[in-house]
Amino acid sequence: MQEATFLILTALASGSQHGYGIIADVREISGGGVQLRPGTLYTALERLRADGLIAVDREAIVDNRLRRYYRLTPAGSDRLAAEATRLRANATTALMRLSPAGGAAT
Repeated sequence: MQEATFLILTALASGSQHGYGIIADVREISGGGVQLRPGTLYTALERLRADGLIAVDREAIVDNRLRRYYRLTPAGSDRLAAEATRLRANATTALMRLSPAGGAAT
């Protein structure tokens, strides 16, 4: 799974959000390391919808503009949990290999 996809799903794990909320949350989660552009985000959201990992939760008109809110589907939650578990296992292995005693390198 690409980092941006992982972060978008992570942003939606705490509840439904609209596009710009997702952009801000991804920036916060990544410590500013990932800054999604709207075009990139909306392309990813459409792909995630097509894959059944997210769905439109609701739509609202704000300042005469349509604001669409997205939420994780059960399949999206399962996929995010599996990816987080995989990443944790890989990180644990890397840290163990960095230190012969099995702890974090200093």
